[in-house]
Amino acid sequence: MKNTDLLARSLAAVWHPCTQMKVHATLPLIPVARARGLWLHDFDGRRYFDAISSWWVNLFGHAEPRIGAAVAAQLAELEHVMLAGFTHGPVVELSERLTALCGGALGHCFYASDGASATEIALKMSMHYWRNRARPEKTGFVSLAGSYHGETAGALAVTDIALFRDAYAPLLRAGATVASPDARRAEPGESAQSVAERAAAELETWLARHHAGTAALIVEPLVQCATGMAMYDAHYLRRARELCSRYEVHLIADEIAVGCGRTGTFFAHEQAGMRPDFLCLSKGISGGYLPLSVVMTTDAVYEAFYDDSTARGFLHSHSYTGNALACRAALATLDIFAADGVLAANRHRAARLGELAAPLADLPQVRKLRRCGMIVAWDVAGADASYARRLFAAALEHELLLRPLGNTVYWMPPYVMDEADMVWLAERTLRVMQAVAP
Repeated sequence: MKNTDLLARSLAAVWHPCTQMKVHATLPLIPVARARGLWLHDFDGRRYFDAISSWWVNLFGHAEPRIGAAVAAQLAELEHVMLAGFTHGPVVELSERLTALCGGALGHCFYASDGASATEIALKMSMHYWRNRARPEKTGFVSLAGSYHGETAGALAVTDIALFRDAYAPLLRAGATVASPDARRAEPGESAQSVAERAAAELETWLARHHAGTAALIVEPLVQCATGMAMYDAHYLRRARELCSRYEVHLIADEIAVGCGRTGTFFAHEQAGMRPDFLCLSKGISGGYLPLSVVMTTDAVYEAFYDDSTARGFLHSHSYTGNALACRAALATLDIFAADGVLAANRHRAARLGELAAPLADLPQVRKLRRCGMIVAWDVAGADASYARRLFAAALEHELLLRPLGNTVYWMPPYVMDEADMVWLAERTLRVMQAVAP
């Protein structure tokens, strides 16, 4: 097969996500024939370094043999059984291992297929909890300015990115927003912790007024990804935990993008020394192999639903809940974390990525070069509306997959890079940045 053959068929039959399809009249799709390690390969022999882990899901490189072997072995035993009235080994083992990673604090796991669904589950579970506890007035939600939590109706209600939200506003019961602790908001001489405290003070004022009708605060711990890799100090999470406890509001940690080692710890919230009431995971949890998400919560939440009445149970499901193949991929992913000492190795990789990225700060258009664990990002001053698309196209010409978020360019690569890979990534990115004017 040739690239041109698949392109024509895809454009005729496939409606691609988060895409204005007319764009591909002039910017061709990239047909991927196979992938190995850090590289995607098309049908005509060209290759592309996957610097964004294929939308942040691929942790250990493409075609990781241990995950593939685990899924193949599971396929021979049990591919799927409904989780209503049945159970199976992989979903039980995965739940136990995730609970252990949380020190037992989040001991109940509810499964879905994707991040937006996890957000929906956490929101519904929080609101239903308060109803079961005879607090039916607590139905509202609050999120951070610039937040992104998914694109289903419930998730969009707590997403503060106009591009995604505004077209569907008539469908939504919009939540409230409070200031982001984004460290880029620092005044001259102000620390990231001070910015976090300012934002926490606004949250405190808001909760003091509105807590009686509020079910939960939802946050992306440490990095608000889709809004432009907005990074912030862990102080905010500590204060948010304190305030949510004081005002009887749940704290939902959306770690769909920032969990599974992205920020330097397996869970991002660990860096604040606190625990949320709900923890949402997806993307990297299956190593990029199969759709899977999970919402973890506490004994207190679980017990509010434990009753003789069906109406007091948590009424949410989908046909592939807790799919055995996806759970087995997730177990293999956790095995690799343990066997390869991934978190320790990533500390060295992350520090080296930061060093190699430093020359980008010397470019006149680059602002706010920053890093949190294995995420490196920078903003581009004066970028016009076409910049992201032009930079994406130029990067492909340099064998590099970058997908800017507006005027923010970032790396979020798989955890398997060696020194040569990191040097190559930094050098090619510098060339692309030099070649594309804002």
